[in-house]
Amino acid sequence: MKILFLTPYPEGKAPSQRFRFEQYFEILDREGIVKHVRPFLSEKTWDILYHHGNLWQKFFGIVAGFIKRLLLLPSVSEYDYVFIHREASPLGPPFVEWFIAKVLKKKIIYDFDDAIWLPNTSASNRLSARLKFHGKVALICKWSHKVSCGNAYLAAYARQYNGQVIINPTTVDTEHLHNPHHFHKEKKDKVTIGWTGTHSTLPYLESLHTVLKRLEKEVGYEFLVISNQAPKLNAIGSLRFQPWCKDSEIADLYQMDIGIMPLTDDQWAQGKCGFKALQYLSLGIPAVASPIGVNKDIVDHGHNGYICKTEEEWFEHLRDLILSPKKRDAMGRAGRKKIIAQYSVISNRKNFRGLFV
Repeated sequence: MKILFLTPYPEGKAPSQRFRFEQYFEILDREGIVKHVRPFLSEKTWDILYHHGNLWQKFFGIVAGFIKRLLLLPSVSEYDYVFIHREASPLGPPFVEWFIAKVLKKKIIYDFDDAIWLPNTSASNRLSARLKFHGKVALICKWSHKVSCGNAYLAAYARQYNGQVIINPTTVDTEHLHNPHHFHKEKKDKVTIGWTGTHSTLPYLESLHTVLKRLEKEVGYEFLVISNQAPKLNAIGSLRFQPWCKDSEIADLYQMDIGIMPLTDDQWAQGKCGFKALQYLSLGIPAVASPIGVNKDIVDHGHNGYICKTEEEWFEHLRDLILSPKKRDAMGRAGRKKIIAQYSVISNRKNFRGLFV
């Protein structure tokens, strides 16, 4: 069997790719399955894409991506399956997908982990958002052999257009990567509340600004933010910013005692796959999250963390965990147990492998 993976980003760079399918490559290799990964963006373009400036380099990098996609088409016929993560190209209509499905008659496995049919414009992508063709998600679903969705909300959308929809959750490698036994947690004077994410999700933290300030005054803690961009929460005196680094990401995460995942209640957030909560719990860190989307499935309220609707609930539950080390430990153990059973590479490998039948 030969599988072609069409991805937006270079291999090993983006969390959505690493934790949705790249970590299963070893399993495919062991079965003798031939796979080739063809990203739209080069590593050079990826490195500058979300930084200000370099407009011409970004432009030529995207043009080069389109050229690579077109030059790739003649060789697609030699593959049994074409796995497309999110889209074959970030801008414009789905010509590549149409050609693969309708002209070459190849079986597409279409994978997405966000509500990408919705416009989601931020300051960093306002220009490109105007050129996106959001209606292509429904079309690609129709043309696909199977659709792989990160949660039930996304699957419900896809089932409007395709009867072969598989819920393929985002997972973590609890043996080799997200394994607390591989890391050391330093003893600290203060409990560490932590958050991790990219620049695009940093605005969610703003909803907790008042809660974090109040906690700082009443009980004290350290607030660790791991991201590719510093947060604008300067009034939080306990804030420590840790630039995200792939080589140290798990060790950095493990310094947290409590992990938080606030979200706003909108359609885009409903489509999120709870990756932050998965990371926290897999490392034995209790998670405190908003009751949005799959968070309610991952976090069992009062067992491995807390689900919080109001500012008062956020304050009370975070305060409780800060002051209760035994409860943190018990919830952390329960969380890791659940992730291994339901959201790990081990538990999901047969489900993933079943996409290619």
